[in-house]
Amino acid sequence: MIDKQHILFVCTTCASEWRDGKRVGSSRGEQLLQQLQELAFSWELRNKFPIQGVECMSACNRSCVIAFAASGKLTYLFGDLPVEGSASAILKCASQYYTKHDGALPWSERPEALKKGILAKIPPLNKWTKLNITCC
Repeated sequence: MIDKQHILFVCTTCASEWRDGKRVGSSRGEQLLQQLQELAFSWELRNKFPIQGVECMSACNRSCVIAFAASGKLTYLFGDLPVEGSASAILKCASQYYTKHDGALPWSERPEALKKGILAKIPPLNKWTKLNITCC
């Protein structure tokens, strides 16, 4: 089911420099986002897999951080991504994620830059809503 809504989140506050409680210059997360957006101009999924900057994904000690998410699929959170050389690997992995019905990204199939640094693999929300889980 490739018609699902997909998104690539990129933390824009990753690897920021701070002085006197204020961010100085552009962060490495912003630099990664810019590289991804530039590469996406020629990416075959540019109109089907938006790239969205997010202010802080709460993985500051593991920057740079990105996530792949789609309705009905696993969500993946990756960290420790260097700005240089990651963008093309991220888009390649996003393309793989897009074609998988459940979003599963086996380690052996991921681009080298995304074989390490996986921070989370979150089950799809619809898997849990079918169980009628109630709280309190």
